[in-house]
Amino acid sequence: MNEMELLTWARGTALNLAIGLFLLGMLWRLVEIYTLGRKPDLAPPRKAEGATGWHTILRRSLSPPGMLKRSPISYIGGYIFHIGLFIVVFLFAQHIKLIQSLTGLYWPGLPSQVIDAVTVVTLATMLLVLFDRINNPVKRFLSTFGDYLAWALTFLPLLTGFLAAKHLLLPYTTMLAIHILSVELLLIALPFTKLIHVFTLFASRWYNGDINGKRGVPV
Repeated sequence: MNEMELLTWARGTALNLAIGLFLLGMLWRLVEIYTLGRKPDLAPPRKAEGATGWHTILRRSLSPPGMLKRSPISYIGGYIFHIGLFIVVFLFAQHIKLIQSLTGLYWPGLPSQVIDAVTVVTLATMLLVLFDRINNPVKRFLSTFGDYLAWALTFLPLLTGFLAAKHLLLPYTTMLAIHILSVELLLIALPFTKLIHVFTLFASRWYNGDINGKRGVPV
Protein backbone atom coordinates (compact mmCIF):
# COMPACT_ATOMS: atom_id res chain seq x y z
CA MET A 1 0.00 0.00 0.00
CA ASN A 2 1.56 3.30 -1.07
CA GLU A 3 0.96 6.62 0.67
CA MET A 4 -1.92 7.62 -1.63
CA GLU A 5 -3.67 4.30 -1.09
CA LEU A 6 -3.17 4.67 2.66
CA LEU A 7 -4.71 8.15 2.60
CA THR A 8 -7.65 6.95 0.49
CA TRP A 9 -8.28 4.06 2.90
CA ALA A 10 -7.99 6.35 5.93
CA ARG A 11 -10.48 8.84 4.45
CA GLY A 12 -12.89 6.15 3.30
CA THR A 13 -13.16 2.67 4.79
CA ALA A 14 -11.30 3.44 8.00
CA LEU A 15 -13.29 6.63 8.63
CA ASN A 16 -16.62 4.87 8.12
CA LEU A 17 -15.52 2.05 10.40
CA ALA A 18 -14.32 4.45 13.10
CA ILE A 19 -17.52 6.51 13.02
CA GLY A 20 -19.63 3.34 13.16
CA LEU A 21 -17.72 1.93 16.14
CA PHE A 22 -17.83 5.31 17.86
CA LEU A 23 -21.60 5.63 17.46
CA LEU A 24 -22.26 2.05 18.57
CA GLY A 25 -19.88 2.40 21.50
CA MET A 26 -21.42 5.69 22.63
CA LEU A 27 -24.93 4.31 22.30
CA TRP A 28 -24.02 1.27 24.37
CA ARG A 29 -22.25 3.29 27.08
CA LEU A 30 -24.96 5.95 27.33
CA VAL A 31 -27.73 3.34 27.52
CA GLU A 32 -25.66 1.53 30.15
CA ILE A 33 -25.25 4.72 32.19
CA TYR A 34 -28.74 6.14 31.90
CA THR A 35 -30.53 2.83 32.55
CA LEU A 36 -28.78 2.23 35.87
CA GLY A 37 -31.91 3.55 37.52
CA ARG A 38 -32.36 5.83 40.46
CA LYS A 39 -33.72 4.57 43.76
CA PRO A 40 -36.67 6.50 45.15
CA ASP A 41 -35.55 9.15 47.64
CA LEU A 42 -37.89 8.70 50.60
CA ALA A 43 -36.31 11.47 52.68
CA PRO A 44 -38.14 14.83 52.75
CA PRO A 45 -36.44 17.50 50.60
CA ARG A 46 -34.08 19.78 52.51
CA LYS A 47 -33.07 22.53 50.13
CA ALA A 48 -29.85 24.44 50.75
CA GLU A 49 -28.96 27.70 49.08
CA GLY A 50 -26.95 27.11 45.93
CA ALA A 51 -27.45 23.33 46.11
CA THR A 52 -28.79 22.57 42.62
CA GLY A 53 -27.59 20.76 39.55
CA TRP A 54 -26.89 23.96 37.60
CA HIS A 55 -24.99 25.52 40.50
CA THR A 56 -22.86 22.39 40.76
CA ILE A 57 -22.00 22.50 37.05
CA LEU A 58 -20.83 26.09 37.43
CA ARG A 59 -19.06 25.57 40.75
CA ARG A 60 -17.14 22.49 39.60
CA SER A 61 -16.12 24.21 36.37
CA LEU A 62 -14.13 26.65 38.51
CA SER A 63 -11.18 25.82 40.73
CA PRO A 64 -11.98 25.30 44.44
CA PRO A 65 -10.80 28.10 46.76
CA GLY A 66 -7.05 27.93 47.27
CA MET A 67 -6.43 25.14 44.77
CA LEU A 68 -5.45 27.47 41.93
CA LYS A 69 -2.52 28.63 44.01
CA ARG A 70 -1.61 25.14 45.26
CA SER A 71 -1.80 23.42 41.87
CA PRO A 72 -1.65 26.07 39.11
CA ILE A 73 -0.44 23.70 36.40
CA SER A 74 -3.37 21.33 36.88
CA TYR A 75 -6.04 24.02 36.79
CA ILE A 76 -4.61 26.70 34.50
CA GLY A 77 -3.09 24.09 32.21
CA GLY A 78 -6.36 22.19 32.15
CA TYR A 79 -8.31 25.30 31.15
CA ILE A 80 -5.78 26.22 28.46
CA PHE A 81 -5.57 22.86 26.72
CA HIS A 82 -9.32 22.18 26.85
CA ILE A 83 -10.10 25.59 25.37
CA GLY A 84 -7.28 25.11 22.84
CA LEU A 85 -8.67 21.74 21.80
CA PHE A 86 -12.10 23.24 21.27
CA ILE A 87 -10.68 26.04 19.11
CA VAL A 88 -8.56 23.71 16.97
CA VAL A 89 -11.30 21.11 16.47
CA PHE A 90 -14.23 23.42 15.80
CA LEU A 91 -12.72 26.65 14.44
CA PHE A 92 -10.12 25.33 11.98
CA ALA A 93 -11.41 25.87 8.42
CA GLN A 94 -10.55 22.35 7.21
CA HIS A 95 -12.32 20.77 10.17
CA ILE A 96 -15.38 22.93 9.55
CA LYS A 97 -15.46 21.78 5.92
CA LEU A 98 -15.31 18.15 7.07
CA ILE A 99 -18.15 18.70 9.53
CA GLN A 100 -20.13 20.45 6.80
CA SER A 101 -19.65 17.51 4.44
CA LEU A 102 -20.92 15.11 7.11
CA THR A 103 -23.74 17.15 8.67
CA GLY A 104 -24.41 20.16 6.42
CA LEU A 105 -23.60 22.55 9.30
CA TYR A 106 -21.23 25.44 8.70
CA TRP A 107 -19.81 28.37 10.67
CA PRO A 108 -16.90 30.79 10.15
CA GLY A 109 -13.42 29.66 11.14
CA LEU A 110 -10.35 31.45 12.47
CA PRO A 111 -7.29 32.45 10.40
CA SER A 112 -4.71 29.68 10.02
CA GLN A 113 -2.10 31.76 11.87
CA VAL A 114 -4.35 31.85 14.94
CA ILE A 115 -4.99 28.10 14.73
CA ASP A 116 -1.23 27.46 14.44
CA ALA A 117 -0.52 29.55 17.54
CA VAL A 118 -3.31 27.91 19.53
CA THR A 119 -2.08 24.46 18.50
CA VAL A 120 1.48 25.15 19.63
CA VAL A 121 0.28 26.54 22.97
CA THR A 122 -2.04 23.57 23.46
CA LEU A 123 0.68 21.03 22.67
CA ALA A 124 3.14 22.76 25.01
CA THR A 125 0.54 22.93 27.78
CA MET A 126 -0.29 19.24 27.43
CA LEU A 127 3.40 18.36 27.71
CA LEU A 128 3.68 20.55 30.81
CA VAL A 129 0.63 18.89 32.37
CA LEU A 130 2.10 15.45 31.61
CA PHE A 131 5.45 16.42 33.14
CA ASP A 132 3.67 17.72 36.24
CA ARG A 133 1.72 14.45 36.56
CA ILE A 134 4.90 12.37 36.30
CA ASN A 135 7.00 14.66 38.48
CA ASN A 136 4.46 15.03 41.31
CA PRO A 137 4.61 11.92 43.58
CA VAL A 138 0.92 12.07 44.55
CA LYS A 139 -0.35 12.61 41.01
CA ARG A 140 1.99 9.90 39.72
CA PHE A 141 0.69 7.44 42.34
CA LEU A 142 -2.95 8.21 41.52
CA SER A 143 -2.43 8.04 37.75
CA THR A 144 -3.38 4.87 35.90
CA PHE A 145 -2.68 3.51 32.44
CA GLY A 146 -6.04 4.94 31.39
CA ASP A 147 -4.91 8.47 32.26
CA TYR A 148 -1.79 8.22 30.10
CA LEU A 149 -3.72 6.53 27.30
CA ALA A 150 -6.30 9.34 27.26
CA TRP A 151 -3.47 11.89 27.16
CA ALA A 152 -1.74 10.13 24.25
CA LEU A 153 -4.96 9.67 22.27
CA THR A 154 -5.63 13.41 22.60
CA PHE A 155 -2.07 14.57 21.96
CA LEU A 156 -1.38 12.56 18.80
CA PRO A 157 -4.12 14.06 16.58
CA LEU A 158 -3.00 17.56 17.58
CA LEU A 159 0.65 16.82 16.89
CA THR A 160 0.13 14.98 13.60
CA GLY A 161 -2.37 17.57 12.40
CA PHE A 162 0.11 20.36 13.04
CA LEU A 163 2.94 18.45 11.33
CA ALA A 164 0.71 17.76 8.33
CA ALA A 165 -0.44 21.38 8.04
CA LYS A 166 3.16 22.61 8.21
CA HIS A 167 4.51 19.86 5.87
CA LEU A 168 6.98 18.65 8.51
CA LEU A 169 8.72 15.32 9.30
CA LEU A 170 7.04 13.17 6.62
CA PRO A 171 5.57 13.77 3.14
CA TYR A 172 2.25 15.60 3.39
CA THR A 173 0.15 12.71 2.09
CA THR A 174 1.65 10.26 4.59
CA MET A 175 1.38 12.65 7.54
CA LEU A 176 -2.19 13.54 6.66
CA ALA A 177 -3.08 9.85 6.57
CA ILE A 178 -1.42 9.34 9.98
CA HIS A 179 -3.34 12.33 11.34
CA ILE A 180 -6.66 10.99 10.11
CA LEU A 181 -5.87 7.53 11.49
CA SER A 182 -4.97 9.01 14.89
CA VAL A 183 -8.32 10.83 14.97
CA GLU A 184 -10.09 7.60 14.06
CA LEU A 185 -8.25 5.78 16.85
CA LEU A 186 -9.43 8.50 19.23
CA LEU A 187 -13.03 8.08 18.05
CA ILE A 188 -12.93 4.30 18.52
CA ALA A 189 -11.38 4.53 21.99
CA LEU A 190 -13.47 7.44 23.27
CA PRO A 191 -16.53 5.46 24.47
CA PHE A 192 -14.35 2.93 26.31
CA THR A 193 -11.82 5.20 28.05
CA LYS A 194 -11.86 8.16 30.41
CA LEU A 195 -12.36 10.36 27.36
CA ILE A 196 -16.06 9.57 27.58
CA HIS A 197 -16.24 12.46 30.06
CA VAL A 198 -16.64 14.65 26.95
CA PHE A 199 -20.26 13.47 26.89
CA THR A 200 -20.92 12.67 30.55
CA LEU A 201 -19.13 15.47 32.42
CA PHE A 202 -21.93 18.01 32.73
CA ALA A 203 -24.69 15.42 33.07
CA SER A 204 -22.90 13.76 36.01
CA ARG A 205 -22.26 17.10 37.68
CA TRP A 206 -25.89 18.09 37.27
CA TYR A 207 -27.05 14.74 38.68
CA ASN A 208 -24.77 14.95 41.73
CA GLY A 209 -25.80 18.54 42.38
CA ASP A 210 -29.49 17.80 41.96
CA ILE A 211 -29.66 14.73 44.17
CA ASN A 212 -27.47 16.20 46.88
CA GLY A 213 -29.26 19.53 46.63
CA LYS A 214 -32.50 17.82 47.60
CA ARG A 215 -30.73 16.57 50.69
CA GLY A 216 -29.50 20.05 51.53
CA VAL A 217 -25.87 19.25 50.72
CA PRO A 218 -24.06 21.76 48.48
CA VAL A 219 -21.83 19.96 45.95
